[in-house]
Amino acid sequence: MNDAATNKLGWMLDDALKMPETRHAVLLSADGLLMAHSERISVDDAERHAAGMAGLQSLARSAAEFCSNAETTWRQTVTEFDDGYVFLVAAGPGAYLAVSATENVDMEAVSFRLQELVQRLGKELTTPPRGDLGGVR
Repeated sequence: MNDAATNKLGWMLDDALKMPETRHAVLLSADGLLMAHSERISVDDAERHAAGMAGLQSLARSAAEFCSNAETTWRQTVTEFDDGYVFLVAAGPGAYLAVSATENVDMEAVSFRLQELVQRLGKELTTPPRGDLGGVR
């Protein structure tokens, strides 16, 4: 199966990357499987980064008690590097969205845009697939 057939939500990630200074986006499951990726990243790289992002979100969630208590809900992690940032956000039950950006990105704007995207993705991820619509009932 080709990438276009398996990357049905990729267009939504590409739409989020229309912001200046953003690089790549991946949508992943809690166990690190790639669910979708932006067109600026290869499938192989997206799969590798999805696995890494799953580990990052797991570590971040385990730090909840340090923030307040072990039962608090993790929502977002921002990791800073010399030449950019990685934003990792909860995107629905068992799904996470990761976006990379340059060091010049407007962090507040990206965080806001990601929350908008999470709302859109949440609807897509929780909508059950349609059955056979050929017959009228």
